[in-house]
Amino acid sequence: MARNRARTYGSRRGRGAVLAALAVVLGLLAGFGQGPAPAWGAGGAACQVSWVGNEWTGGFTAQVTVTNSGAAVSSWKLSWTFAAGQQMTSGWNAQLDQSGTAVTASSLSYNGAVASGGSVSFGLQGTWSGSDPAPTDFAFNGASCQGGSGTPSPTPSSSPSPSPSPSASSSPSASPSPSPSSSGSTGCAGAGTVVCSGFEDQSGSSLSGDWTVAAPDCSGAGTVTVDTAVAHSGGRSLRVNGQAGYCNHVFAAATANIAAVGPVVYARYWVRHTTALPADHIAMVTMADSADGNKHLRLGGQNGALQWNRESDDATLPAQSPVGVAQSVPLPVNQWVCVRFAVDTTKQSMDTWLNDQLVPGLHDDGVPTADIDQQWLSRTTAPRPVTLDLGWEAYGNGADTLWYDDVALGSAPIAC
Repeated sequence: MARNRARTYGSRRGRGAVLAALAVVLGLLAGFGQGPAPAWGAGGAACQVSWVGNEWTGGFTAQVTVTNSGAAVSSWKLSWTFAAGQQMTSGWNAQLDQSGTAVTASSLSYNGAVASGGSVSFGLQGTWSGSDPAPTDFAFNGASCQGGSGTPSPTPSSSPSPSPSPSASSSPSASPSPSPSSSGSTGCAGAGTVVCSGFEDQSGSSLSGDWTVAAPDCSGAGTVTVDTAVAHSGGRSLRVNGQAGYCNHVFAAATANIAAVGPVVYARYWVRHTTALPADHIAMVTMADSADGNKHLRLGGQNGALQWNRESDDATLPAQSPVGVAQSVPLPVNQWVCVRFAVDTTKQSMDTWLNDQLVPGLHDDGVPTADIDQQWLSRTTAPRPVTLDLGWEAYGNGADTLWYDDVALGSAPIAC
């Protein structure tokens, strides 16, 4: 049974005189059999840490948010110990290192600056046996973060997943972020964003301007239109009527030039569809890879679960074994879901999130792992996506109706 856990370790700051007086009083109480005083760092705790965990048998993920209670910093390191000997397998938005039970998470080039009172988040995945208590002895740049405790109420999790990787590594990807409400906007304007579209600029049912209809390999009976009846935000979305049968391909192709986006290509889109993913191979997102003869990187599904597929050699991430497929997830039907992915153009490294949950089977960390990325890493050259197409590509059975909205792609992490 999976469960979500949230613990917050609060900070307390006070004047030196008050602390000194408190220490004296507590010392006197201890002399009267009241027990020892709690230990506080000089000047109060350095930070507040929120640890939100998702646990299943033998594995866990955690989303960690650190609030800086001291002076502004230009780089940071959070350290803690795993009391029950848990082992990290992967992480994102921080450089993660483990030696025995001691763990450190260090800032990356883009998230080192944290203002006083500001926060930063990162995530990790790991394994456990026996028990999996949340850490309590956090330190921020060497200063204690302890100052509170709590016992959260476990909450069931709907999609436990096994751990994919045997060694800790940092990911190039953005940290998970809260989802916007259904009345939100595209939420993607900013430096480095090349594609930012809610299709609100489309004036009719046919695509124009930033999008055009395309069939990269061959065309079939599928159609792409602008829909004004269903939308994630605003009043328009992209509707794809995807048909079954080999080579039924139809896409909306972004006209923007994404060849210079990087070094990591970050993308986010919202999608809604009506039919569960089939057993046969289908693709929903394709990107020409100039480092692989413009053959396509394809994000789609097979055996009922999300997968990446490489056109040049038909490698998949994860492997299409029962163990590999079990470490991916299906795409929920009849609801809007947020999909995010990050593709590093400097090395073999990719991550994909569904509703801000990292999908273990879609995690390529450059270290070959059986049933996950061992087959994928048969090609060692890093991909270089140069196009973005959204639609439906069938290779056998599988018809579906899909809507895409609030699509974004750029050189910086893009939140849901």
